Amino acid sequence: MTSPRAWLIWTIGIFAYLVAVSQRTSFGVVGLEATERFNASASAISFFTVLQLLVYAGLQIPVGVLVDRFGSRAMIAGGAILMGLGQLQLAFADSIPGGVAGRVLVGAGDAMTFISVIRLIPLWFAPGRVPLVTQLTGMSGQLGQLFSVLPFAFVLHSFGWTPGFLMLAGMSGVAVALVAVLLKDQPPGTETPDVQRGLRATGVSLASAWRQPGTRLGMWSHFTIQFSGTVFAMTWGYPFLISGQGLEAGTVAGLMTLYVAAGLAAGPFIGSFVARHPLRRSTMVLLISAATAAAWAAVLLMPGRSPLWLLAILVVVLAIGGPGSMIGFDFARTFNPAHRIGTATGIVNVGGFIAALVAIFMIGLVLDLLLASGYSQGVLYGLEPFRIALSVHFLLLGFGAIMMLACRRKVRRQMATEGVVVPPLLQAMARQRKANLARRRQRDRADKD
Repeated sequence: MTSPRAWLIWTIGIFAYLVAVSQRTSFGVVGLEATERFNASASAISFFTVLQLLVYAGLQIPVGVLVDRFGSRAMIAGGAILMGLGQLQLAFADSIPGGVAGRVLVGAGDAMTFISVIRLIPLWFAPGRVPLVTQLTGMSGQLGQLFSVLPFAFVLHSFGWTPGFLMLAGMSGVAVALVAVLLKDQPPGTETPDVQRGLRATGVSLASAWRQPGTRLGMWSHFTIQFSGTVFAMTWGYPFLISGQGLEAGTVAGLMTLYVAAGLAAGPFIGSFVARHPLRRSTMVLLISAATAAAWAAVLLMPGRSPLWLLAILVVVLAIGGPGSMIGFDFARTFNPAHRIGTATGIVNVGGFIAALVAIFMIGLVLDLLLASGYSQGVLYGLEPFRIALSVHFLLLGFGAIMMLACRRKVRRQMATEGVVVPPLLQAMARQRKANLARRRQRDRADKD
């Protein structure tokens, strides 16, 4: 366990995930170009991403079942092939249907990647390292977003639409080759679990994963804090900052880079916290959701355009939601047996992307309605319309937090029957303070002696 080869396998998986994230987020920096290329409205542009995410979310549970059956290697390679074909289609598309077809393929390939990479971790790494390596996986994959913000955006703006998307297709080809040659599903000599096959067995596995309240707690955790950053990075962040806040393209690129850097910095801290305090995972998720709501409220209620420092704070908070949402997968891992991890992970991963596609579509719809009503005064992506449209975040954050609390009560009742009682947070903090004080007094006595 945790051999040098494990890190090689993980690195190959991470590269495939990095490629998937770059494909997923590439449309987030071409919103203005896509509006002109396809002569599309805000709703039509949001539909590109909504449909992509709908395909992604709709395939999560089937992919989870398939990866439990066929292994990570086949699924990751197949996903990279689909994404490459999708970017080839998009490179030459000049109409909305053609562009949508490309994004559907990208969404399908993307759906096959992350769950498959996550499934490799408990098979190749010692249990004590799994939470941290899971966070490192989410962090490293986000470098793909940095690729879409910087090199892809540079090629797009310097050489045009087709060369930019051809470059992305080429990255998928490299991922397919590396996975086919170097990736292995599990360490040599590992006993393969006897997984029953067939529709009935699949249904039983899926039902068992869903009935586990820990799986549902993971799904609602992912729902609550993952979507806001996804919405910002994939679709509406770039238009909001450029047209709504009046920033220069270079400044926006800097903020997007900050988004990636903040996610990378937060990942190890969250992973270490989860490893040390597994009974407080849901508390961390709720704190991040509260911070996300507060950051959006500060920006949207600010008279006039927000200062750059406040936008930077918003970006950092949204970035923390990325590694924070990985806590949901830790719930799936700890409350399900190894042969059902892929299925449970698929259920968890549905949450955040369902929330994201709902938010993306509703924001685009509200912007179009405000333009049609005359409220926007002919400016589709104006600051005032964005204030109203982006308030959709509060509805989803509130709903997700309520569902989380309901599932957490069920999880803790189940844990209590197994002899694990989670004390109230304030009581636990008081106990910790007393323990720390006792240790300090003991050290002081030892020093005097």
